[in-house]
Amino acid sequence: MRLRLDIEYDGTDFSGWAAQPGMRTVEGTLREALSTLYAGFDNLAVAGRTDAGVHALGQVATVDVDGGPPPASAAEAMNTVLPDDLALAAAVEVAADFHARHSARARTYRYRIWRRRTPSPFEQRRSWWMPRPIDEAKLAESADLVVGEHDFRAFTPTETQHSVFTRVVRNSAWHLRGDALELEITAESFLRHMVRTLVGTMIEHEPEHVARLLEGRPRAEGGSTAPPWGLYLVAVEYETEARR
Repeated sequence: MRLRLDIEYDGTDFSGWAAQPGMRTVEGTLREALSTLYAGFDNLAVAGRTDAGVHALGQVATVDVDGGPPPASAAEAMNTVLPDDLALAAAVEVAADFHARHSARARTYRYRIWRRRTPSPFEQRRSWWMPRPIDEAKLAESADLVVGEHDFRAFTPTETQHSVFTRVVRNSAWHLRGDALELEITAESFLRHMVRTLVGTMIEHEPEHVARLLEGRPRAEGGSTAPPWGLYLVAVEYETEARR
């Protein structure tokens, strides 16, 4: 049967999602847990591959499993063998053609900036501490510019496997929540480092420059890439999630 796994993790001590020899990764850790509980598993897929240090509140994976615990108790069983910084929020049986990546219609990310003048040990690896003044009105204007269909090649590394740089952003807005300033952005899909580079560029440049970059300017004209520990994959949207 095919399972949908809703996953949360603190990305601080993971070298990203993708399994790599000799590295602690989310995929590698999840595979170890699956091999412990199931007689066999195959076709493990993920909605979005996160980079080292990036967190997830709503990551989604699909996997075909043989034997093991029934779906109703799969999340609880998996959590007994997973480390404290990785957990399943839910596990449900889904149709055989449901795929974590190919069936996804949109993904939402959040980038968190800690605005207090003094640091917090609780925010140290979960936000980008920036005590200096920030022009929030300019950030809001830049976020509005990002909505729609644009060429985002200025916001992804020059050396990339992507051949198409156009993406459609549904929503993009900054929110002030207590001492945190957070960008929430939803798109059908994202380029590598796209959200983090959008954040760095919005911080460093005027909205007029951001507008020019969205016309497909080269990466060299964009701003810095914000650190990974402020980024969260918040949710993945699907049209249908029908169970068998």
